[in-house]
Amino acid sequence: MLVFLETERLLLRQFNLFDVDLLVELDGDPRVMRYITGGAPTSRGEVEDELLPAFLGYYREFPGYGFWAAVEKATQDFLGWFHYRPAPGDPLDQPELGYRLRCAAWGKGYATEGCRALIAKGFAEFEVQRVVASTMAVNTASRRVMEKSGMRLVRAFVADWPVSIPGDEHGDVEYAITRSEWELARTRP
Repeated sequence: MLVFLETERLLLRQFNLFDVDLLVELDGDPRVMRYITGGAPTSRGEVEDELLPAFLGYYREFPGYGFWAAVEKATQDFLGWFHYRPAPGDPLDQPELGYRLRCAAWGKGYATEGCRALIAKGFAEFEVQRVVASTMAVNTASRRVMEKSGMRLVRAFVADWPVSIPGDEHGDVEYAITRSEWELARTRP
């Protein structure tokens, strides 16, 4: 197991080929997929042929970036994943932050803990200048995680999603934090 990052309660490790069932189960929960696909599951074939190979490809292509399996240290339970990588077409020093967690992990602070740790690692160890994250405007839980992670709302926009899902008529929001904002926050008591 290649651990990328460790927090008080989490291990963020690289995915491997044996993680297919974990990803199928995660993406098979309609509550988890509500703001992504409107609740539709991701097929096993898509996980095996597209998602997992893409996850694994990041480790080779972008050192320090990728998709990381989130494991609870106390139980070794798979909680979901975090991603910290440049979005297609974006500069390498401006990664996008995201996560997808099992419902059993919701409301326990894991999302904020993982996001804060990834933001700090990017600024402290890599040449990251700005971190961005986005969600549907109606996804108040994710918006709160972004705010608690030190990010600020920078814009509202309407994304062109391939499938219309409930709530997308309200658009999307982008949050961000810059290196200088992060450094300033660290100096405050």
